[in-house]
Amino acid sequence: MRVLFHACCGPCFVAVGPALAAEGHEVVGFFYNPNVMPWKEHEARVGAFEQACAAGRLAAVVDATYEPERWLRGALDAEFRCEYCYRDRLCRTARRAAEEGFDAFTSSILVSPYQKHDLARRVAGEAADQEGVEFMYRDLRPQWRESRRRTFELGLYRQRYCGCVFSERDRYRGAPKVPSPDQAGDGDVEPPQPGTDG
Repeated sequence: MRVLFHACCGPCFVAVGPALAAEGHEVVGFFYNPNVMPWKEHEARVGAFEQACAAGRLAAVVDATYEPERWLRGALDAEFRCEYCYRDRLCRTARRAAEEGFDAFTSSILVSPYQKHDLARRVAGEAADQEGVEFMYRDLRPQWRESRRRTFELGLYRQRYCGCVFSERDRYRGAPKVPSPDQAGDGDVEPPQPGTDG
């Protein structure tokens, strides 16, 4: 199966992308994360993604669209900013997968214990239905420790917050968790402390 694998960052992708390829799938890594701010942080994450793809001998595609004004307007207008963020990135991934003839798509958002897993899964399923392409769901959280191990082994850049200016603020201020439409049982944990991966 030919799979477009959205990568939220190099550290989350570094183990799961090659693991899926080892199952016999043709995996293409895809970086589209307009939520990541500021620009230098975005570029550092692109570099880590490309390094992770090279280490796993996987093709890397970067959608360099960077429109912080558009993304911020959408996030501020949304009832749940994390849902908006997932929808923006996963719909773009599903659309690209459909347009380029991939059999399926998935995302490394599903590896981090700091993400809203069930929300991301639901949004990805809706994007798949909308674009007419399969969403390859896997609970990737059991591979998180291996991703961390590979990150340190390869010396990948490790971000200190999820990506948007709100999550960067929250890591310092300890702001209350952002509510989500499916908070109950979503596997979410407290935000990472400074010096940890998201």
